[in-house]
Amino acid sequence: MMAAILPRTVRRAAEAALLLRSTPPRGTGHLARSLSGGSAACSNAGTSSVEFVPWHNGGGILHRAASVDPTAVVEAGAIVHSGAVLGKEVVVGSGAVIGPSVSIGHSTRIGYNVVLSNCSVGEFCTIHNGACIGQDGFGFFVDEDGQVKKKSQVSAHNVNLMLYARIGNHVEIGANTCIDRGSWRETMIGDHTKIDNLVQVGHNVVIGKCCMICGQVGIAGSATLGDYVTLGGRVAIRDHVSIVSKVRLAANSSVTKDIQKPGDYGGFPAVPINEWRRQTANLRLFSKKDGVKT
Repeated sequence: MMAAILPRTVRRAAEAALLLRSTPPRGTGHLARSLSGGSAACSNAGTSSVEFVPWHNGGGILHRAASVDPTAVVEAGAIVHSGAVLGKEVVVGSGAVIGPSVSIGHSTRIGYNVVLSNCSVGEFCTIHNGACIGQDGFGFFVDEDGQVKKKSQVSAHNVNLMLYARIGNHVEIGANTCIDRGSWRETMIGDHTKIDNLVQVGHNVVIGKCCMICGQVGIAGSATLGDYVTLGGRVAIRDHVSIVSKVRLAANSSVTKDIQKPGDYGGFPAVPINEWRRQTANLRLFSKKDGVKT
């Protein structure tokens, strides 16, 4: 009796294992659709489960329409969407999302939980953990009914053109830094520029080559920085302001108008550094005099 039951039990277990192997897990189609972000390539629910496949080098997931060099590493938990291009020896950390049509150059390293959309990243760059590049800029207006409305984020010359954020070669971008894509011109970060943690770069900003931008700097939309510009910690740049090359700004300075001559600046509003030092010294003297009188 037992001899007859045992083979039958083994046969049923084998059949069940074969069925599990050939049938995708419940919810796989839903997961693939959610990963695709509703892209056109995944609009067919019947085929969405096969649009994303595991990557052999690292265990991440990529869309079949992505172009990934065989030497690239996509770590477990990372996702590469349709139309994305990853060059040789690119490393994408766990939890990162590479959006549709994003391109990443040779030997660039993308940290954990980085989100890239509407952007291109050059060669030999380092994008540290949690950075976000290519999202919409902060642009709103109040309409006739008193409602806050979002401004258009497409080119005024071509409504079908989505403007990007362009990151040059040998650029380093710190953790949790945000760089918005362009709305009327593309956001640009020049070659060899280094950006610290927690920096905000608004839409349409153009930053030249070899700039150094320290932590908590805020650069409002459509500002333009030349080459070799250095911004100390927590510097604020007003929108539509231009700063020539080889300018250095002291920490906590605020630029409210164009800076047209190279040199060192500081204060609020930013003025030439020696003038700012005199202002600070005079303020200290006046405060001491007031203290004696009282």
